[in-house]
Amino acid sequence: MIKRKLQQNIEKKLGQSPVVCILGPRQVGKTTLAKLIANTDKKSFIYLDVENPRDIAKLDDAYSYLDNYRQSCILIDEVQLMPELFSILRPLIDDYRKPGRFILLGSASPSLVKGVSESLAGRISYLELTPIGISEIMEAYPLRVHWFRGGFPNALLVEHVSDGQDWLQDFIRSYIERDLAYLFGAELVPVLLRNFWSMLAHTHGNIWNSEIFARSLGVTAPTVLRYFGFLEGGYMVRKLPPWFVNAKKRLVKSPKVYIRDTGILHSLLNISTQDELLGHPGVGASWEGYVIEQISQRIGSGIELFFYRTLAGAECDLILVRGIEPIACIEIKLSNSPSITKGFISSTEDLNPKYKYIITPESDRYTTSYGVIVTNLNDFIENDLTKI
Repeated sequence: MIKRKLQQNIEKKLGQSPVVCILGPRQVGKTTLAKLIANTDKKSFIYLDVENPRDIAKLDDAYSYLDNYRQSCILIDEVQLMPELFSILRPLIDDYRKPGRFILLGSASPSLVKGVSESLAGRISYLELTPIGISEIMEAYPLRVHWFRGGFPNALLVEHVSDGQDWLQDFIRSYIERDLAYLFGAELVPVLLRNFWSMLAHTHGNIWNSEIFARSLGVTAPTVLRYFGFLEGGYMVRKLPPWFVNAKKRLVKSPKVYIRDTGILHSLLNISTQDELLGHPGVGASWEGYVIEQISQRIGSGIELFFYRTLAGAECDLILVRGIEPIACIEIKLSNSPSITKGFISSTEDLNPKYKYIITPESDRYTTSYGVIVTNLNDFIENDLTKI
């Protein structure tokens, strides 16, 4: 079993907070990890699945039922499907406040679940469990295998590539036809959602323009924004915002969009082998999104991710920012013998970061005459992120 790096942080939070909420996409391993942590704590725990009719029946009188197990750790799975629980948990916690009483598991952003933030403010810690990252399995799986398959356990850890691809197709189909609407209690059109997700795959890494999507899909821009919000809230897609604080130049001010898991991206693009991926027109964008996702999984607290682009041609794929200070400018290259672009040099002159990097799949580490460090992704994650 793969040791998840989030486990230590979850255990720390359980020693501090009455409620720990583990968020992340469906099928990412939240339940498995939570049960593992509860078991190793050597205390009794109760597991409730809000999708299970038997467990729903137990919660008819939720306050009394949960109060009976105040000495146990209570795990509640897919808690966003029963948002009324959050207001019930508050008096339970206030009446008997001790760390680690509840572990909540959710597949939807709390910002999209009405009443969550207000009910448990000051009593809950949120942590996100992402698909398995390269830093968690680099000794067992080559980087290119992980990049191609993505990080969902049922797609990555299978013996045969075809089995993982079948699982991804089934996951996408069920997510479109049932899961997303079920998670958010919304009426969604499966055909429209499928076409929208496919369009996002083909524009992966590009500037977001809701009007273009709306015209292509034959719907309104607010509908497009609503569908994107649900995919983002389900941890399927990412908006990378532009950096324009204190900038005097004319800048691109719309975000870039990425499908967060490359296995899902490649499935939506019907890419079935690594060779097909390397020959696909979107291979560079796929690699760029992969690097951004892997860095975001390991970034320290207080660091935010942006990109930078001016209308004059200065461009930086990724900026790591603390407060209002750009700490690192990063160019993401698929070539292991990368050249430094004029646009990247211009962006570093504009932003004056402490660190400048070009990240590749497998290159050796060296420093160019411009002071830019060229290194591979694994080396950057293990040796550089801790300094930033």
